[in-house]
Amino acid sequence: MRIGNKFGRGRPVFSFEFFPPKTDAGAEQLMRTVASLKKAMAPDFISVTYGAGGSTRERTLDVVARVQRELGLTAMAHLTCVGSSPTEIEAVVGALMKQGIENVLGLRGDRPKDAAADAGSTGFAHASELIEFVKSRFDVDVGGACYPERHPESSDKRSDLEWTVHKVKKGADFLITQLFFDNRDYFQFVERARDMGVRVPIVPGIMPITNVSQIERFTKMCGASIPHGLLENLREEQTDPTAVMAIGIEHAIRQCRGLLEAGAPGIHFYTLNKSHATRSILAAIKRF
Repeated sequence: MRIGNKFGRGRPVFSFEFFPPKTDAGAEQLMRTVASLKKAMAPDFISVTYGAGGSTRERTLDVVARVQRELGLTAMAHLTCVGSSPTEIEAVVGALMKQGIENVLGLRGDRPKDAAADAGSTGFAHASELIEFVKSRFDVDVGGACYPERHPESSDKRSDLEWTVHKVKKGADFLITQLFFDNRDYFQFVERARDMGVRVPIVPGIMPITNVSQIERFTKMCGASIPHGLLENLREEQTDPTAVMAIGIEHAIRQCRGLLEAGAPGIHFYTLNKSHATRSILAAIKRF
C-alpha cells in the first residue's frame, strides 16, 4: 500500500525505522524483531535505511522485500543519490518495484568517508533532484526528510525551509522530520511550512534515548538539540543504563502524547534496531 494513502483516515500513522544488518545472522534477528513488533504493535509501515554512498544497498533491498513479502507489512526503502548515477538509481527503484515495494524515502545521503572528494559526481546534488527523477519515471510514493531545527549545512531556518518546500514541489508525497526533543520545534516548523504552502503530511521523527553519549553524538551530527533540563537528568544518571533508558522512555512518551494531542499525523520511531524502548513508548501511547 502507498504510504501517502495511510494518512487522513482518522487515526495516527505509526512507523518504525531500522538499519540493515551486516550479517545473515543479523538479518534473521532483525526479521524476528520486526515480526514481534508487528504482532504486538501493528505498525503502519517499516522503513530501512541506506548506508553512506549506497554501501548497504543489497541488504536494504533484501530486508524491505522480505518484510513486505514474508510479514505482510508495508515497507519503504531509503534511497540516497550521492555516489550513484541516474542509471543506478533507475535500476534500484525498478528492482524494488519488481518486489512490490511502492514507497521510497528520497535522500541526498553522505559520501563515504574514504571516498575521493570528486568521486561519484552524477548531477544529483540535492534530494529534491532525486525525488523529481524518481517521480518522473516510476509510479511510487516518495517521502522526503525535513529538519525542525534546520539542516546542519543550512545557514538559517528560512533557507532550510525553502529546500523543504522545493522537495514538495518536486513531488514529495510526505515528509518525515529529523529527530527532535522539544515539541515546540516541530509545531513551529509545521506552521512555517504551512504558511509557505506545504500541504503534505509532516510526520515527527522520534528517537528514544537509551544511551547518553550516543544521543549527544547523534544530535551533534544532525543539528538537533537536547533541552537543558533533560540533558542534565541524563548526565546525572549516565553510568546507570537502566535509569537512562527510563528517563528516555518517559520523555518520549510525554513527547509523543503531546504531538498526537496537538494534531501530528503520526509518529516515526528511529529504533536503532532495538525494540524494547519503542515497544514501551507505543504501548503507553495506545493505552492513552
